[in-house]
Amino acid sequence: MPNKKCHKIQLSQSTIENILRRRGGKLHAYDNIIPNKTALIVIDMQNIWLQEGMDFYSPYCAGVAPVINKLCKAIRATGGHVYWLRAIYGDDAPKNWSTFMQYLNPKDTGGMLRGLTNGNPLANIWHGMDVQPEDVIINKNRFSAFIQGSSNLEERLSAAGKDTLIITGITTDVCVESTTRDAHMLNFKTLVVSDATATRSDEAHNASLSAMFGHFADVFKSDEIIEMLGFELI
Repeated sequence: MPNKKCHKIQLSQSTIENILRRRGGKLHAYDNIIPNKTALIVIDMQNIWLQEGMDFYSPYCAGVAPVINKLCKAIRATGGHVYWLRAIYGDDAPKNWSTFMQYLNPKDTGGMLRGLTNGNPLANIWHGMDVQPEDVIINKNRFSAFIQGSSNLEERLSAAGKDTLIITGITTDVCVESTTRDAHMLNFKTLVVSDATATRSDEAHNASLSAMFGHFADVFKSDEIIEMLGFELI
């Protein structure tokens, strides 16, 4: 079992005050979930970040795995569906996404892109995740699953009649936030789970949650989501 850590979640007080003012005293835009119209989105829970000893391993990312599994159980039991997203890049990624190579340390980005290719064990969903046969697994080739050419997630969700997304996974300030922002722009009801998302520091996690909460998503704890689903943990 990998070394795990949990974020100390503290949303920006100014963000909360602004939300309360804009919503007439309400903190949340959504107070119920229709499970059969809902998809639990699990982002990038792959070996490259979850397998202890790897260069990109984060104990915070490992720490959210049990919470995500709990949400998977709840959404399936109440009639919703689980969609697992995997970051998978082709051999042409250094050319087609050259700005990514230039923006950060080329050694780090190159190692990440090589690890996240089809057939590389590092790209597999981590063995500790509760993936079931009825779940949907979708590959994406950009931080956001919704940007043009990244994946067919939008089409799959629309075909399944999903209008509400519960967003979980890693990392909060990169793929989670990118996907969440675009989901909102595509008119999905978007809920981010604060204790089922993670990144490399509390500061980055809380800043990202606060930014999303302010304009793009409702932010809830996992227990609140489970209660709205009408599921009772035994």
